[in-house]
Amino acid sequence: MNRETVVTEALDLLDEVGLESVSTRRLAKRLGVEQPSLYYHFRTKKDLLAAMAEAAMAPHAGAPLPSPADDWREWFLENSRSFRRTLLQRRDGARLHAGTTPTGDLDRIRRKMTFLVTSGVPEKEAQMAMLAAGRYTVGCVLEEQAETAPKEDLPADVPVLDHEAAFEAGLALILGGLTQHTTATGSTAHLEHEH
Repeated sequence: MNRETVVTEALDLLDEVGLESVSTRRLAKRLGVEQPSLYYHFRTKKDLLAAMAEAAMAPHAGAPLPSPADDWREWFLENSRSFRRTLLQRRDGARLHAGTTPTGDLDRIRRKMTFLVTSGVPEKEAQMAMLAAGRYTVGCVLEEQAETAPKEDLPADVPVLDHEAAFEAGLALILGGLTQHTTATGSTAHLEHEH
């Protein structure tokens, strides 16, 4: 048994029983080992959950990085969509991810930020937009994954929510705000260079 096997089995357990029911006792039983043997690989349950969150993000972490020729607006949208798709691949994926620090992904995050800044997005606005889009995405997926009431139980005057359409609408608003800041800052910078 190695660390990767433990994480893979833990993610399979997550998909079966949900985050609330994932325990080291259940995982040990699933792996056919005694619970203390898990501590050889993970000192605490928190360490295990962090490793699970990192592994669950693999599809997004493996997505191509932006190239200088990419349109930053299209890339920003696709980056958020990729993050959403990845969170939705696992039961309670957003809850697993919430509150984690992507320490293993810092180089990729820096490269994404450099791309935005090189594309003309002011650094502070790029940072805040990436943070806002990330938190917005996690929040949307949290709501989507928490939805348990059958749609037919809703009162007739309550519209049925299309999660993807709602996500896209909010994402467009974030991008619109960022574009305004980028245009305003770019115009100001352009005027300053003329004087």
